[in-house]
Amino acid sequence: MPKTSIEIPTGTTLEEVRARKKIIRDFYATWNAANPTKQVYNANLKEFINIRFLSIQETSLIAANKYSSTFALTHYFTAILELAQEIRRTPPKKGNDNQKRFSEMIVLEYKKKEFGTIKLTVGVLKGSKQHIQYCITAIE
Repeated sequence: MPKTSIEIPTGTTLEEVRARKKIIRDFYATWNAANPTKQVYNANLKEFINIRFLSIQETSLIAANKYSSTFALTHYFTAILELAQEIRRTPPKKGNDNQKRFSEMIVLEYKKKEFGTIKLTVGVLKGSKQHIQYCITAIE
């Protein structure tokens, strides 16, 4: 997928965070249109990571807070999904409605030499065991 040429706001005002949220949602819409299966194979997990509405919702909420997370998502998205390495597995957070459908959460990291480390969180659905992209953020 071509790199985005959109100017990403770098500030912390509410207006700039909202603009980054829109950039992220628009990015996912474009990516989903170009990838009808809405999944990418992760070599480390040896599983497909599926992109769902929850992926867009959670990532746009969290990643929009920082310029670096928005940049990482819009520039390295497919590489993150394909190449991130598992760091740990944890149970879902108690009291988090978005995580209650998962049997476990997997934290992976993707290290990009010219950027730094990017964290990918994947949830494993109860029952079907599908791996769902939960959130992507830059680690600073």
